Amino acid sequence: MTFMNICASGHPLVSEAAIEILDQGGNAFDAVLAAGFVSSVAEPALTSLGGGGFLMSRTSNNEIFLFDFFTDTPGKGLGKVEPDPHFFPVTVEFSGSNQDFNVGMGSVAVPGTLKGYLHVHKKLGSLPLSRILQPAVKAARSGVHLSEQQAHFLELLEPILTMTEEGKKLYLQDGCYPGTGHLLKNNDLAAFFEHLADDHDATFYSGKWAEQINKDMANGKGILTRDDLSQYQVIERDPISVNYKGFTLLTNPPPSFGGSLIAMALEELATYSHLPCSPSSPEYVFAHGKIMLSVDEMRHKVHNNNVASQKQKTFSRGTTHISVVDKAGNVASLTNSNGEGSGYIVPGTGIMLNNMMGEDDLHPGGFHTDPPGMRVASMMSPSILLDTNEEVKLVIGSGGSKRIRTTLTQVISLIVDCGLDVQEAINFPRLHWDGESFQVEPGFSTEALRELGKLGPVNVWSEKNVYFGGVHAVMPGQGGGGDPRRGGAVRISG
Repeated sequence: MTFMNICASGHPLVSEAAIEILDQGGNAFDAVLAAGFVSSVAEPALTSLGGGGFLMSRTSNNEIFLFDFFTDTPGKGLGKVEPDPHFFPVTVEFSGSNQDFNVGMGSVAVPGTLKGYLHVHKKLGSLPLSRILQPAVKAARSGVHLSEQQAHFLELLEPILTMTEEGKKLYLQDGCYPGTGHLLKNNDLAAFFEHLADDHDATFYSGKWAEQINKDMANGKGILTRDDLSQYQVIERDPISVNYKGFTLLTNPPPSFGGSLIAMALEELATYSHLPCSPSSPEYVFAHGKIMLSVDEMRHKVHNNNVASQKQKTFSRGTTHISVVDKAGNVASLTNSNGEGSGYIVPGTGIMLNNMMGEDDLHPGGFHTDPPGMRVASMMSPSILLDTNEEVKLVIGSGGSKRIRTTLTQVISLIVDCGLDVQEAINFPRLHWDGESFQVEPGFSTEALRELGKLGPVNVWSEKNVYFGGVHAVMPGQGGGGDPRRGGAVRISG
């Protein structure tokens, strides 16, 4: 196979950063990290160095690593958890449907993103960190013009992003909140990046910034401590491997749930020996609908068992994904999230910490009831698909909370079963069982919807929507696909 340098992500600047690093002689891991750092500038409503994520990688020597740098429950060294933490709901309106998110100092889980990026760089990177950080320094200092999509995300989260004086300083200029085309700068983050090249993570996890965070948390009724930060560890895991019609999917293992649920769906889909190759056919849509019902039932059993036995929590809301392949055949699949953000920006860094302890549907036993140091589970599923020769066929991942598993299952099936190219598969309309009805994008035939209706209520949306995920994927030697639902952008060189 002839490889090219390719990146697919949720923003043009993010993909361009990856290609810039690849063209300078970096490998796919250097490139995905450069893209990740730029993403924290260009997609501030979706990701942050103060969040958590996962990176699935395969080297040109066929070494496979799954890096888990998701968040932990906080509170080490506190003794008794703050009895009345700074923790309150903020209402966000999504397309006319209101949803409450809990934010504040008490909503912050132990961040893993920065530690994860630096761990991957030490393990697999080839270029100096200072060079990898340059695109992010430039983007933060010169500013990023907000796309319509990113401006919309920021609009949704305005009450959270402007909750503190640090937030107002960053997001309000002359009292105006940024809209489409606005040049958004983050000088503090640019300075942090420049310092990071020499300091690595020392001052954030055990030095100056750790002390600042610890002090602010203590004064602001938060739970995150200096012990949480200094003891946080990136975990290298073995991925789940599932066979699907001669292909092998490598994806995110437990304690996260997403990869396991995708594996269940593909294993069940493989039993449909006469699955039509037409993705618009009633039979094809019915098969996917039936499998969604089955996997959702299994999801409830798995989730309930885990909550009962391990008290693990699941999370993945506002999320972004980056897929990269280089000319040597190294591939990287990175998914990262900051939730909606806690509202707390670490003074002087431009970094907002996550709110992953503040999601009511993720804490059926009540808020702040778990011991510190537990890895929070997730639906995020960065993945790699291998062909029958064990060569990389597809590098893929998505944002979209509970829709991640159904989205990735559908896109993989469209490529493997129906022969669509990666962009066609990403653009194709999607469906999702939400527990009460099938949410369906426009584009399916009346006959297919009628057949789907035999399984449960069907709600057809008026347009394709960010609700249905954001798949950014690469097919080595062929090209990439960016999801228009989430500002997808593909860049290719050499």
